[in-house]
Order: sequence, then C-alpha cells, then structure tokens
Amino acid sequence: MKRICIFTGSSPGARPDYAAAAQAMARELVASNLELVYGGGKVGLMGVLADAVLAAGGKAIGVIPEALVQREIAHPGLTELLVVNSMHERKAMMSELSDAFVALPGGLGTLEELFEVLTWAQLGLHAKPCGLLNVAGYYDPLLKFLDRTVEERFVPAQHRGMIVTAAQPRELLDRLASHRAPIVPKWLDRAST
Repeated sequence: MKRICIFTGSSPGARPDYAAAAQAMARELVASNLELVYGGGKVGLMGVLADAVLAAGGKAIGVIPEALVQREIAHPGLTELLVVNSMHERKAMMSELSDAFVALPGGLGTLEELFEVLTWAQLGLHAKPCGLLNVAGYYDPLLKFLDRTVEERFVPAQHRGMIVTAAQPRELLDRLASHRAPIVPKWLDRAST
C-alpha cells in the first residue's frame, strides 16, 4: 500500500475522541510512509486529519468538486489539491489514486462513499481493502445492521467480511495490509428469482 483514501466528516462531531482519532490516524499514516487521499476540505474531521498528516511531514492529496470548493472550504496547504467537476468524478479519482479505503466517523457523505467502494468490491471492480475506524463504538450500530443483512440473506457472509474494523489506527492499518478480498461472485438468490 502506498496511499489510503480516508472518508470522514466535514463536521468535528460531538466528541473530542473523533478529532483525537483522526490525529492518531494521521500519525500512523506518516509513520507507515502512507500518503493520504481524502475529500480536500479544511473543515471538520477532514481538516483535522489533513492538518495532522501535513504537520507530521506526510503527503495529503485532496480531491474536491468545484461546487464544494467554497462550501467545504478547500484546504489551501495540501501536497496536492485536485478539483474535479462532480461528486462522481471525485469518488472515481479517489478510488483510482488509492490502495485501500478507511472510514472514520462521519455522516451521510462518509457512509455513501464507504458503501460505494464496498459495492464496487462486491461486484469485483476492485480488490482493495476497506475498513472502519470504530472510534468509541461509533460504528457499532452499523456493524450490527450489516450482520442483520447477512442473517436476512441480502449480503453473503464473505462480502460482510470485506469490512475490516478496529478501534485503533495502528491495528486497522495492520489488518488492512494483511486483508485479502474474498473472491465470491455477486450473490443472487436463485430461489426467489
């Protein structure tokens, strides 16, 4: 792995734990000689993460659509800021630039980005590892819901296993480095078709 794409919020969230985790993740990225690819904003956890990577001497590459340059306040001090035309271009470019994906705490945009790359992996469009940094149990309800999708036969267990989770950045990066995507064809429930 050379670059990790991190999805996270444009808000700092309600707990100081979230910013602390973003800073810890930044330090681990730099210590592991990994470059950051992210959404390009300087606000919220996105800004905390990028600032911490840069402060530690690492590289931070932002990808932001023109329409969000002002709204998310594009980070002016990045190693590289790529301005694209649309959210679709943003996600495609972030995926192309990255060797793995991680979601830190965030809202709807973070979840949408995570689930898109998970869906691409499920369809076999990439075999890059995908992970969640489960800060202070933030993602516990989501992980429980994903277990339910397996129980209800909407997601095969092998695809549920594509989501690597850990509570600490170092542990998550180690798990991502050793994770191998399952080779399982997209599940179609033949009994109901």
